Amino acid sequence: MNKGGNQKTVKRFNVGFRVSHWINAAAFFVLYISALPMYTEFFDWLYPVFGGPAGARLVHRFAAVAFMLPLPIMIIFDWKGFTNWAKNILSWKKHDLLFFPQFAKEFFGMKAKIPKQDFFNAGEKINSWLMIITTIMLICSGLIMWFPQYFAYGIIMWAYPIHNIGLGLAAAVAIGHIYMSLVTAKPSMRGIIKGDVSEEYAKDHHGRWYDELQEEELKKKKHA
Repeated sequence: MNKGGNQKTVKRFNVGFRVSHWINAAAFFVLYISALPMYTEFFDWLYPVFGGPAGARLVHRFAAVAFMLPLPIMIIFDWKGFTNWAKNILSWKKHDLLFFPQFAKEFFGMKAKIPKQDFFNAGEKINSWLMIITTIMLICSGLIMWFPQYFAYGIIMWAYPIHNIGLGLAAAVAIGHIYMSLVTAKPSMRGIIKGDVSEEYAKDHHGRWYDELQEEELKKKKHA
């Protein structure tokens, strides 16, 4: 545990995890903006930003490659963070299910008593699964659209609606994620920017993880 100004902080994310997160966010934003004029004529005014339709397609493809990098980056540079994330999103217990009624209260500004949560709370676990599903939809359909010469006509025709649905779902997930990060769980932003969060935030929103940290601290003191 460290001191963050006048506030005690605890380490949450390593550099590899944070870099992976921000590459994912930046790539998705560029993909979304560059895709809009290709999706509907209403956004044709965006083409000059990319130097025309060809430029928009080129930028979209560069961003698509970047969009596929976060997972390998996390695996290579933060294996511990990756395995912790995988372990968390695969673990669902009673405290995860009890999270949602209280989360609804917190979301609408009411007083809530969040049951003690893991390193990733139930809301973050759902967000992770939605991200995984939409990412698979976007990457798989996108590769088919990029290299149609290697796929059957029927598969190519399915790729377009799957890509559009994946984009719509991913945009909704991103908006919800941003809202939560900036409004209802604002202290969490420090974790993905600086790598640590306040002890108070950890205790209130990730109580089970915080208790584990406390136990580790006691063990260290006993063996010191």
